[in-house]
Amino acid sequence: MLDRFDKPFVEEILATVLRYGGDFAEVFVEDRYSTNIELKNGKVELAQTGRMFGIGIRGFLGDKAIYAYTNDLSKDNILAVAKRVGEALGEVKFKDFSIDLRKKELENKHFVLWKPEQVRKETKVGYMKRAYEAAKKYSPTIAQVVVRYWDYDQNVLIANTEGVFVTDNRVRTRLMINAVAVKDGQMESGFYGPGAGMGPEFLERIDVEQAGVRAARIAVRMVDAQPAPAGKMTVVISNEFGGVIFHEAVGHALEASSVARGMSVFAGKLGQQVAAECVSAVDDATIPNAWGSANVDDEGTPTQRIVLIENGVLKGYMIDKLGSRRMGMPSTGSGRRQDYTFAPTSRMSNTFILPGDYHPEEIIASVEYGLYAKTMGGGSVNPATGEFNFAVNEGYLIENGKITKPVKGATLIGKGYEIIQKIEMVGNDVARGQGMCGSYSGSIPADVGQPTIKVREIIVGGRNA
Repeated sequence: MLDRFDKPFVEEILATVLRYGGDFAEVFVEDRYSTNIELKNGKVELAQTGRMFGIGIRGFLGDKAIYAYTNDLSKDNILAVAKRVGEALGEVKFKDFSIDLRKKELENKHFVLWKPEQVRKETKVGYMKRAYEAAKKYSPTIAQVVVRYWDYDQNVLIANTEGVFVTDNRVRTRLMINAVAVKDGQMESGFYGPGAGMGPEFLERIDVEQAGVRAARIAVRMVDAQPAPAGKMTVVISNEFGGVIFHEAVGHALEASSVARGMSVFAGKLGQQVAAECVSAVDDATIPNAWGSANVDDEGTPTQRIVLIENGVLKGYMIDKLGSRRMGMPSTGSGRRQDYTFAPTSRMSNTFILPGDYHPEEIIASVEYGLYAKTMGGGSVNPATGEFNFAVNEGYLIENGKITKPVKGATLIGKGYEIIQKIEMVGNDVARGQGMCGSYSGSIPADVGQPTIKVREIIVGGRNA
């Protein structure tokens, strides 16, 4: 359906914005096919397939931005929306102008074997049932298992008055298992949600039974766990989804949406030592078929690997077009949005701490007493102050260099910029986990990741908190 937006029509839309106001105009057209399935206690409770199609139009005047969208795709309506965007900007900057859109062919780094719409729901449900059975059979204490499946096939067209005219295809698939264990009146849950920038062939690339077992294992171990101790202690955070702390407590503070307004603890600190020397981190949207990857961002800028921190030194920010204007720095291809109903802003893609020199066993052995955060849960953060609070979904005590008994109810409390200065050891076992990141431009797929790390001291909220 994108073919109805040919160059002459798109040029007319962009020209209409500038004719009535502003110094920049952008068009974002989206055609998305999606599927959501929920399997509860072995039965399909929900099976939805949907189609989304619409257009968003944005204009800039200096660092002022106006955004509007519509799913009424008649030519008259679209041009009327473009006119209103221009008028809302309030000043005509170009009385005479020409727009020359140049189609750019992308190198596709994310090959898809099966399109979501080509695979029957019954086939997808078959994989879900295998994950369900594996989780349910893991232990008699597993009382409930819910398996969710989500995929989408998104086609976008992006054009602007700088001459950009580009199309891209993004395909995502994710399997999510939530298991609940009940014992002696206690109830605990475990979750695992792998995903990738692939079609349903992703379900063949992973072990769906082991995915179910992983969710069940967390629930079963935590239902037998003792309350976590509280206080300041050394904390070892496992790899993969452990990177959610860096994502939330540091990553958001490195986005232009915070930095450009001075609402970040890292504003104005490029080139300064902000973390321990053993810490290097990147945001990389070019990783083939990764959950947060794309060929171009949602503003038509090619994505790239951004070095955020190198040997503890702040090297870069994640910048979108509006942030670029406000900061006087080029876009890093970090403009993202949930769909056409949202204006884009600077967002993370696949953000992770790079591997270090230590084996995870060495890191554990170096701790006399502390907490091992095996699986992280949700939390909250204030980018302006860096203050965070995160739940540990699966935790264990470390005693005399060994992982001992499981503990539950632990939370990690601190400030992101302080924690990354207290990292003493970085493992060589980097891995990434998948999640959905919410911010100004909606909820988007994002990878988080890290190797196993040792933090000298974090406040742990627990039994005595």
